[in-house]
Amino acid sequence: MIQTLERYFEFQRLGTNWRTEILAGITTFLTMAYIVLVNPSILSLTGMPLSAVTAATCLSAAFGSILMGVIARYPIALAPGMGLNAYFTYTVCLKMHIPWQTALGAVFLSGCIFLLLTAFGIRQLILRSIPHELYAAVAAGIGLFIAFIGLSKAGIVVADPATMVGLGSIRQPQTALALVGLVLMVALEIWKVRGSILIGVLAITGLDWALGLMHWSPGSGGMSALTATAFRLDLPGAFHVGLLEIVFVFFFVDLFDNLGTLVAVTKRAGLLATDHSIPRLNRILFTDAIATIFGSLTGTSTVTSYVESTAGVAAGGRSGVTAIVTGLFFLLALAAAPFIGVVPAAATAPALILVGSMMLATITEIRWTEPLVAVPAFLTLILIPLTYSIANGLGFGVIAWAVLHLAAGKFQRKDWLLYLLAALFLARFLYLSAS
Repeated sequence: MIQTLERYFEFQRLGTNWRTEILAGITTFLTMAYIVLVNPSILSLTGMPLSAVTAATCLSAAFGSILMGVIARYPIALAPGMGLNAYFTYTVCLKMHIPWQTALGAVFLSGCIFLLLTAFGIRQLILRSIPHELYAAVAAGIGLFIAFIGLSKAGIVVADPATMVGLGSIRQPQTALALVGLVLMVALEIWKVRGSILIGVLAITGLDWALGLMHWSPGSGGMSALTATAFRLDLPGAFHVGLLEIVFVFFFVDLFDNLGTLVAVTKRAGLLATDHSIPRLNRILFTDAIATIFGSLTGTSTVTSYVESTAGVAAGGRSGVTAIVTGLFFLLALAAAPFIGVVPAAATAPALILVGSMMLATITEIRWTEPLVAVPAFLTLILIPLTYSIANGLGFGVIAWAVLHLAAGKFQRKDWLLYLLAALFLARFLYLSAS
């Protein structure tokens, strides 16, 4: 049985083993476990019961991650997406005064659109239409993005009214601990210690506890709480013509955030084919679409692939077992929701900084001396962290690529889909500017 599983997950070809995959899965879970607390706190502002959203968050993350591991066999974990949950709450429900049940219906419809586009091969065509230099820029941009998140969580980078961002105080205990954690993780990485990131996270968590700096609020959840949101979506309301723009935003942002994450994780893991394509792409995209539909049925916003999966990849994860382990821990989180907050930001922040720094290796694949390539790649690279959105960075990169190639007279008919994507991105930015 064990050997059959190892053959199915291609352990020998990928050069991995059970110990590495399990440690990688735990590492991924620890770096994204914050979603169990953050997602309910955001969605509950719409009037959704906090305990029910907590249960829906855990269940949808578990379902999506395990499905990804079993069907697509990639070390990519899924959960309700940050940014999309904020759009769901602050724009759709609070600003537009749309009931959360109707908003869930819009999420369900966007998931169905994903499923149809995947079945007809359109999402696959979109992914293949993007130049591989922009793939490299997306991967590096996401590296900067998650490193920025890590620096912010650690208190190293803080908001500044004069300069937008500034340097935080390293005298703060949590900031100092995060720096210690970063040094420890990098040292373990240099010494080629297996599970260096996980060891660092656990060590800083223990030190935080020993120094009496641990402060966390008990969460809530449990399967029984799920009844307050499960199957409460309002589909007839979501079909209303006025909600088409909402369905489009859910669809559009998740499509390109997800594609960017797929490129980043597979590139970091060395799983891209020689022609820059992603093997078993259909299975990945079907999994993502089904997870979004499942999430809307349980009572949460769009479920998507998480860039924090790169932490598990950096810890050695290469197969679907990594995602399965992450999913199983989200299942455990259903019963252990009050303890999710035990792992402090000081422990997970250095993991994000380390992983982000290693993802910058892909910029060597970009032809920086060629303006037609360098400018779109740079815009993609820099705008992902600065706009706090993978979709925004990729959008500017695609538009710049199309406009510059048109200006240089290098339009090719075979690249028609790229130009269509550029037009759609431009329409999205114009719409967002007007709203």
